[in-house]
Order: sequence, then structure tokens, then C-alpha cells
Amino acid sequence: MTPSTSKAPDASDACSSTAQPWLSALWRRCVTLFPLKLVGNMAATVGFFPLYFWIMKNAGQARVLPLTAVDHLIAFWPALLPVYLSLWGYIALPVLLAKDKRELWRFSFGCAAMTALALLVFWFMPTAIPNFTVDAAPGTSLQFLKMVDSAGNAFPSLHVSFSVFACVVLARQLREVGAPAWLRIVNVAWAAGIVYSTMAVRQHVLIDVMGGFALGVALGVATRQRTPASVAAQDTQDAQDAQVTKTRPA
Repeated sequence: MTPSTSKAPDASDACSSTAQPWLSALWRRCVTLFPLKLVGNMAATVGFFPLYFWIMKNAGQARVLPLTAVDHLIAFWPALLPVYLSLWGYIALPVLLAKDKRELWRFSFGCAAMTALALLVFWFMPTAIPNFTVDAAPGTSLQFLKMVDSAGNAFPSLHVSFSVFACVVLARQLREVGAPAWLRIVNVAWAAGIVYSTMAVRQHVLIDVMGGFALGVALGVATRQRTPASVAAQDTQDAQDAQVTKTRPA
């Protein structure tokens, strides 16, 4: 009998067997429709601000929202300004990780619906936060924020609703690709940090944070996929192929 010989695995086989399947799945999602995602996200962000600030300046007399006991407990923490501003990177993640046009349009529709509902409230029931005494050093990012984004357009907090909506969608996307628990915790912690920062940098109070939270959750539920998901099998196909053992007859 001739002894059987086994072929040594090459570098590509070694890489495919050791690579994390969820990382491969996330990468495939990132490169799918990337030019459309990039242009669409930039256009939506740039187009949002003129309408937002126009309504803030022309909506009429705003009613000042009352402070709650929770608002008095939360200390002014200007160091959280980077967390507050990180929303604009965080909300781009569900766009980047959309697996197809259908998921991309669903997220875009959710953002558009949230914006439309909030702007209607801003126009017909304008509100503002109290005039907090904030020590913002001249020339700092916090002073610029206070000058540009004044106390108007408070309820509901779009900053909160965007972060909560993005968190809900990201949680589904990470679950579909089989991402580890620590990454899902990071997702929730990031969103929670943004929500807290809106009060810590004195841009919102608890009432409009709660309104933004409810709006974000409502749109997150309304835009969920109702058809049976088959993406999980597709996202783990590479890992399954790498684990198949090939035997040769002696």
C-alpha cells in the first residue's frame, strides 16, 4: 500500500480558518453600496441643518421647559462635549453597515420620519430649555456650540432620538452578523453616553430627552424587518466553508 500524503494548508486556508466570521460579515456590509452610502449620508447631514436652524429662528415664542429633580442632580460636565458631537459619526454606522438597498432605505426613512415629526413639533409647539449659566471659555468648541445651537428646538431632542434609533438598528445589525457581546455592549454604552451628554453639556433637559428617547424607540420598532431574516446564514457562510474538512482516500 502507498502511504497517504496530506497537503499542508496554504496561507489563505490558514487565514480563512482563523478569521472571525463576524468581522468578515461586517466588512462585506461596509463595502456594499459604499459610494451611495457616502454621498447619501453627506447630503442628508448637510441638508438637515438649514431647515433646523430656520425653524429655530422663525417658529415664534418658545415655552421654557421646567427642570426636574434629575436635571438638578446632573452636573455640568463640558468634558463630555466630544461624546455629544460624536453622534454625527455614530449615526453614520447603521448606514455603513446596511447590507442592501432595502435596509439602507429603511434606515433613511426612519431618520426622515423622525426629523419631520420633530420639526412639526418645533414649529407648532416651540420649546426651549432654561437659560443655564454656563462657563464656556471664549474660542472653545463649547462656546461655539452655545452660539450656533441655542436653547430652542428642545422637545423632543433630535440628538437623543437619532442616537437611540441608531442604537436599535445597530443592535439588529450586530446580532445578524453574530458580533460578540462586548461589541454590542459598546454600542449601547456609546448611545447612552450621547444621551447623557445632552444634559451634561446643558443642551437638553430630562423632559425633551424622554421625548427624543420615545421617538427613537418608536421609529426603531416601526422600521424593523418583518420578513424572515436569511442574512445570518449568508454572513457565516465563509466560516462554515472554512470548517469543512476534506478527506482523501488512503
